[in-house]
Amino acid sequence: MGRGRLPLTALRSFEAAGRLLSFSRAAEELFVSQAAISRQVRELEQSVGRPLFERLHRRVELTEAGRLLLGQLTASFDDIERRMAEVIGSPPETLLRISVEPTFAAALLVPRLNAFRTLHPDIDVVVDASTGLAEFRSGEVEIAIRHSSVTTSWPKTQSRHLFDVTMSPVMIPALAASTPLNSPADLGRFTLLHETSRDAWARWFTAAGLPELAHQRGPLFPDGAVVMQAARLGHGVALGDMVLDAADLDDGTLVRPVDLDVACGAYFLVAPDFDRLSPSAHWFAEWLLATLDLGTL
Repeated sequence: MGRGRLPLTALRSFEAAGRLLSFSRAAEELFVSQAAISRQVRELEQSVGRPLFERLHRRVELTEAGRLLLGQLTASFDDIERRMAEVIGSPPETLLRISVEPTFAAALLVPRLNAFRTLHPDIDVVVDASTGLAEFRSGEVEIAIRHSSVTTSWPKTQSRHLFDVTMSPVMIPALAASTPLNSPADLGRFTLLHETSRDAWARWFTAAGLPELAHQRGPLFPDGAVVMQAARLGHGVALGDMVLDAADLDDGTLVRPVDLDVACGAYFLVAPDFDRLSPSAHWFAEWLLATLDLGTL
């Protein structure tokens, strides 16, 4: 098919529908009707002579041909958007958008971020503190910092290992002194603070040889940063990250009543392609790795 016959409108509609896996959300993004998206996709499927979507009950999935075409289209449209900005004469990009898990942002990134600004005062970092999947698209997040218990890479991305996570019980000294604590089993007499679920404490008690205590009750919080704030206020015992919570342990704000660490995954630096980062994103990644004493990209 020659360039003069490329169905650009249909390709644009398909790219949005395939990226979002939703005809209705694609219609909202492109400010057209859902019927228009469906019609454009059907016409494109007729042009290529094969289905690009599997129409399931209340959802759609890409076929193999659809996935192949979508990958090229998304990259191409993003490249066009970047080049158009250059042609129009947009000012040099100084905003760097990064997606960071809230616990990492609060404990490690924010306390050190001013050091990056001192080195690169022309770059303003936009921190999206979120645990959701980052959508790496033009003008949006360029790099992300994510925790994973088992995964070392995510689809269509590259990842760089930052550090392993080990968890151990932590509490304020006054709480530790209030009740005798002679063995790991004595933690069952305290209020346990949980992050989103009770799985982490279940793993810790199992590692301690106390599976019968694996599902202790206690309040649940949306992320680790809130859990640690509750621990600092003396509301109970939290599972602290031995890297992210090192400062609180070093200055005595928190203490470890039991000397037992449990491995809990790792943090990773994630990007679509480290070789294609913008200069701002590259400098940030290099700075972060140097700060963590991990070398360079």
